[in-house]
Amino acid sequence: MNIQLALDRLSKDECFRILEETVDSIDWIEIGTGVIKEYGMTIVREIKSMYPNKVIVADMKTCDAGKHEALQAFEAGADITTVMAFSADKTITDMLEVAKQLQKRIMVDLLGVTDQNRMKELEGLGIDLVSLHYGKDMQTEGEMQDDIFSLLDNHSTFEVAVAGGINVGSLPGIIEKRPTTVIVGSAITKADSRAVAEKMRGMIEKYEISH
Repeated sequence: MNIQLALDRLSKDECFRILEETVDSIDWIEIGTGVIKEYGMTIVREIKSMYPNKVIVADMKTCDAGKHEALQAFEAGADITTVMAFSADKTITDMLEVAKQLQKRIMVDLLGVTDQNRMKELEGLGIDLVSLHYGKDMQTEGEMQDDIFSLLDNHSTFEVAVAGGINVGSLPGIIEKRPTTVIVGSAITKADSRAVAEKMRGMIEKYEISH
């Protein structure tokens, strides 16, 4: 089970400091939408250059101009880029085509999706990696509920990443759902980053050993 560290609402200096403190405990590095809007593709290039062996996720949240934005992200060094599930099918298939040519991957962000039919459609388009996403603004109204996972019922072909205010307290319940990747942001970036990342890694490893 991967830990994807989400770097968002941070300065460039904070991003690099946190990465230095957590690199041994994380697997995937997500450069968040806010950070990309602030620093552009330059920070994607810099992070990939410094951490070439980590999977780099550019959280572009693309919803149009899929081919162009996928190329932007991949040429800057991203291994994975994100597209919103509500995007036109053509946007998604264009991105998949670019990803296939460059041996990269597309992650579909399911923020706002409640219809299982859309999951079936995404499967049909060739998507194999999705992100269950309990949004930042939604988190102000309470913690992620188990029913967010019901979208995946009857859709076992997907690799699944999960995001949404996950912290040391909520991690055990998330782990039980066995996602491929756990996305953690402020629980690490706004705390003692090294200690929290190490603790989360330890919790995941303990679960995996016992199962």
